Amino acid sequence: MGLSGARAYTNINATSGVENADPHMLIQMLIDGAIEKTNMAKYFMQKKELAKKGQHVSWAISIIGGLRSSLDMKKGGEISKNLDDLYEYCVTTLMEANSKNDLAKLDNVLQVMKTIKEGWDGIRQETLQQAS
Repeated sequence: MGLSGARAYTNINATSGVENADPHMLIQMLIDGAIEKTNMAKYFMQKKELAKKGQHVSWAISIIGGLRSSLDMKKGGEISKNLDDLYEYCVTTLMEANSKNDLAKLDNVLQVMKTIKEGWDGIRQETLQQAS
């Protein structure tokens, strides 16, 4: 299978994954996407492919924006506020990393997003039980 065939297969998998996902899983997918795009930005930064780096940083920022917009500040209270602050930090740090070509800033974002992912993954079973 060529590269274009692999991409098509990946796109089909992603689409069917979204269609079958519950709300908790959709957030997991967004977090994974932000991590993936930040990792790709890091890769392209190291390769000095600055246009591609910028595209992936922009994509990561957009995904994190989606995560921020999904927060329910009334129901989530302090947790939602803390997540909003972390997402704001990530967006600001991604913009700085992009403008300064700073790998350490990308690593900082990855660390924060991986910590959020661990917490989100850890509450999966509890979330499913509450939905039942």
